[in-house]
Amino acid sequence: MKILVINGPNINMLGIREPAIYGNRTYSDLVEMIAAEGKRLGVETSFFQSNHEGDIVDAIQNAYGNTGGIIINPAAYTHTSVAILDALKSVGIPTVEVHISDPDTREEFRKVSYIRPYCKATVKGKGFEGYLEALKILVK
Repeated sequence: MKILVINGPNINMLGIREPAIYGNRTYSDLVEMIAAEGKRLGVETSFFQSNHEGDIVDAIQNAYGNTGGIIINPAAYTHTSVAILDALKSVGIPTVEVHISDPDTREEFRKVSYIRPYCKATVKGKGFEGYLEALKILVK
């Protein structure tokens, strides 16, 4: 099984960006942790991060026909992007939404997720470990 892990804007700034919310570990730490867990579970993981909505849509579309699952943290696009929702719906790949923090406990606008209704599950507020939970959900 192949699983694509997509991260949206500012996730590349982990370790620098608001460490009180997101911690001190880096994006590279996150990728290494997920890849190791994927290997342990017997799945191939690939990674994509972009600060650009259209690039994320392209990555989702390019996954069609060669990916068994998507883990996505759309970051700020969670609350604004119908385009990402439509891309996920069009490819029909099982998807789990992940958030390092719990957006439902933050500003009011963060409580809206455009992609959540499409996703098989949402994992939020569990830090980097939430991605590992998402992997296990998709492997089931």
